[in-house]
Amino acid sequence: MATTREKKGPKFVQWFGPLLDALRELGGSATPKEAVDVVARLCSVPEKQREETLKTGMERFANQVYWARQYLVWAGLIESGKRGVWALTSQGWKTHLDSAEALNLFDRLRQQQIVAQKKGASSGAQPDPQSVENEDSEQSDEENELGRFLAVLHGLSPSGFERLCLRLLREAGFDRLEVTGRSNDGGVDGVGVLQVNDLVSFNVVFQCKKWANSVPPKEVRDLRGAMAGRADKAIFLTTSHFSKSAKDEATRAGADPVELVDGEKLYGMFKKYELGLLPRTVHDIDEAFFELFRT
Repeated sequence: MATTREKKGPKFVQWFGPLLDALRELGGSATPKEAVDVVARLCSVPEKQREETLKTGMERFANQVYWARQYLVWAGLIESGKRGVWALTSQGWKTHLDSAEALNLFDRLRQQQIVAQKKGASSGAQPDPQSVENEDSEQSDEENELGRFLAVLHGLSPSGFERLCLRLLREAGFDRLEVTGRSNDGGVDGVGVLQVNDLVSFNVVFQCKKWANSVPPKEVRDLRGAMAGRADKAIFLTTSHFSKSAKDEATRAGADPVELVDGEKLYGMFKKYELGLLPRTVHDIDEAFFELFRT
């Protein structure tokens, strides 16, 4: 007799259809963060659920959506190209999945992997179909890389993380940067200037938080208050993520906007500027190609 778990499949299966819908709404492609946020909105995922994290500090819900994306890649519904952008294939544009169809798709992909393993032809690109049932402890390649990156940042000293953020901001075009480090600075960790062009520049204050839990709205309000009268812009950098209420506070109408940089965005910026991250090329096995030569 099938267990309840077997009937429902892994938790990430429920996001197959919503992820395709989210990408369609976003014009066929999106950054991972955009896609995760739209899936959450479409499915009315409560903020409390989004604040749940894995041992690595990664958002549990986002991790499940990443797994959904990986399976949809294997199904040919999402492109397997650049990890910084999730894009629908032509088939993905036309595909709509309800919960039953999503589970059938997962079962079909799992059976294909079991057959490939029995033939000794597993590419290693897909996880063991049995171990993936516990997706809370398993992560996609993309999440693994992000988790390792954040683990390194969490291992830095507070002052070391501040200096690292200083280096990142310099790469992003900031000048006259300084870590203040003064106890009476009202939550500001540093100041700098962003030179937009030869005629326009902005004074900026920034704050760096090496946190594991989500950042609450109070921290955003405090940084905005510290910015008043001394800078044109404020930037909040964290190894964690921002609660929905913190994001709403950062863009609240009638208040100066605060730029938010969470752990995922930090990872993207470090990759862009190749700071402490060495680029590498990974090749997956094309099973369909080698199938032609099995007989």
